[in-house]
Amino acid sequence: MPAGCRRFLSAVLSAALFVGTAGILGGCRKGFGKDAEGKVKVVATIYPMYDFVKRIGGDLVVCSMMVPAGTEPHSWEPSTRDMMMLEEADLFVYNGAGIEAWAGDLLETTQNKKLVAVEASKDVDLLRTSEVHFDGEGYEEEHEEGSSEEGHHHHGEYDPHVWLSPKNAEKEMTAIADALISIDGEHADTYRKNLEEAKKACEELDSAFRESLKPYAGGYIVVAHEAYGYLCRDYGLIQIGIEGVSADQEPDAARMRSIIDMVDKYGIKCIFFEELVDPKVANTIASETGCRSVALSPLDGMSQKDIDAGRDYFSVMKDNLDAIVSSFS
Repeated sequence: MPAGCRRFLSAVLSAALFVGTAGILGGCRKGFGKDAEGKVKVVATIYPMYDFVKRIGGDLVVCSMMVPAGTEPHSWEPSTRDMMMLEEADLFVYNGAGIEAWAGDLLETTQNKKLVAVEASKDVDLLRTSEVHFDGEGYEEEHEEGSSEEGHHHHGEYDPHVWLSPKNAEKEMTAIADALISIDGEHADTYRKNLEEAKKACEELDSAFRESLKPYAGGYIVVAHEAYGYLCRDYGLIQIGIEGVSADQEPDAARMRSIIDMVDKYGIKCIFFEELVDPKVANTIASETGCRSVALSPLDGMSQKDIDAGRDYFSVMKDNLDAIVSSFS
């Protein structure tokens, strides 16, 4: 068990011994408030899951986001207060594929017997981390067909950023819709209608990416961390990650030198950075190579300011598309 999970469970047990299980469960009843009456109460882990739940559930759900807005999720760990959110929820939506390494332990600890949990990425054909790491010549290994579904829970084995493919986002929203229908069958028609609208939006987004990036098939993009494997797979691009699949994997001097060499070798004109990742390394590479630097969002830690401004999955993905297209000119 990872050290973070051990610390989490230890904190839970300590809290239980100190205030008693009844106190913990009673204290969590404030989580959703009066606006949740008559609605499906959902806890979503990260922003893409939160956005997908709101899109499918609409006014029939009230959704809380576990990882705070504007937080880089790879290194985030839940507290006892976060665990309490699940005690009154009807549905827990998590991406899976390893980005929430603590999810399994959290579900084993909850006392909420009515809780339905859905791993949104369960029907996605996952990429192994080795498949998204370009070393200058190629990827480390070919994708293994028929990978065990149990692998979805192994932190670090797979690239978890599945939502950055519109086709995968559609699969995740379908899994969420199915879960909502299983809980609230009375409103199944509404959930299905919302899902069909979301599917149409995903198909339009996929078409926009496909048509816009078709002229650049085989092209290279340098990104802050290796979050864009599914996007690149779908549209024929190759990502060169400054950091690994997890955004806290800083490159060593050899990797930095390799990236700078690849920028020169492949005529790369733009270095992408992320708002939630320290841009120091990306800016250093841009300075060394004479490239410009542009923001590209992996969407996993949308800021509260952007959420309040009405930005969502589709608007940010369209901005990402514009940024990628412009990077080739």
